[in-house]
Formats: sequence, C-alpha cells, structure tokens
Amino acid sequence: MTDALVVTAVPAEAEAVRAGRGPTVTVAPVGVGPAVAGAATARLLALAEAAGHPYRVVVSAGVAGGFPGQVQVGGTVIGTSAIAADLGADSPTGFIPVDQLGMPAELLGGGTTIIADPTLVAALRAALPAAVAGPVLTVGTVTGTVAGTDALLHRHPDAVAEAMEGHGVAVAAAHAGLPFVELRTISNPVGPRDRNAWRLREALTALTEAAAALPF
Repeated sequence: MTDALVVTAVPAEAEAVRAGRGPTVTVAPVGVGPAVAGAATARLLALAEAAGHPYRVVVSAGVAGGFPGQVQVGGTVIGTSAIAADLGADSPTGFIPVDQLGMPAELLGGGTTIIADPTLVAALRAALPAAVAGPVLTVGTVTGTVAGTDALLHRHPDAVAEAMEGHGVAVAAAHAGLPFVELRTISNPVGPRDRNAWRLREALTALTEAAAALPF
C-alpha cells in the first residue's frame, strides 16, 4: 500500500476508486460538503501520523458537475486549484470573497483558493492525457440555475467543474503540510437542475478508470 490518502464524499465513489486501485491506496468516504470532508480528512491524517505511518499525498476524488464548454459529461478533471466559491459575503454590488473582507490570513485556512501541488498535477496530466485540467469550485449549495451558473463563471471564468468537498480537503492537507490534488469525473453539466441529465453510472465508471491510472 502506498502512502496516499484518497477521500471521497460517499461510499459509491470510494467503491469506484477501489475498483480501479484495489488495496494499493487508502480510500475513505468522509461525507458531503466542505466542513465534514475537511474535518474527517484532518482526523484521518492526524491518526495516521500518531500511529507512525503518516500519509504523504492527499487526493480529493469523486464525481462533479462540469461547466459546459469546458468538459463533457463522462469526462475527467484534474483540479489545478480548489476554490471556496461561495465563502464570503453578499452585498448590493455583488458577492465578496471572504479573503477580501479584511480578515487575517491565518484565519482563512490558506485562503479561498488553494493551489494543487504542481508535481501531482503534472503526474496526473501525464497519466490521464485526455483529462481537462483547471480550477474546481467548492460550493456548499450545488448550482441549479442559469443565473447561478453565470455568476460563478463571471467570478471564475477558468473554472472547469463544481463539487462540494475539495477546498475542505485541501485545507486539511495544507494544515498537515501535505501535497494535495483533486480528481473528478463529470456526472452532469452545471446549470438548471435536471436529474434526468445526470449520468452517475458513467461518471463512476470513469472514476474507476481514472483511479487505475493514478501514478501513486
């Protein structure tokens, strides 16, 4: 077994990763949303360190929504950064990210944008040449309208996907001093909520294939 920790939101995602990797990495479903994912990841990292077998790599993996024009349903995304896209304040002039509100940097857990480890990103791009690389947005509320999609893209025009855990996991990795990267496969387009357009089975199959190519 390697010293990589791969965390997913739900058991189905963990099973998809294990189907591709078998017992060669530690895979743990840690819950839905940035808070629970970050807290659970931090606990796993602390327990491993206390046991004398610390992890060296942290991966947030699972399915996600993809921004139309950036990645297709069934495609794979390598996150170059994890962005807490809805952490901040509303105002009459629009959304203000929390790191623009004058708070001390040490209170922001690394800021609203955490850059993925460049070495891990390069390794994944080499292993998954068909994957799309770019920022992945972390949200507490899944986007379900045209207006919401447009607002996110206005603030983050390079974003390729939207999920709910990456930034929380990235903060846990940053506090532990560990390299982080996010790996996602696309189950649906970001936009008006339409469950009939979701392709979870295809996305989980793609996740298994992507996990099999992990270079660690």
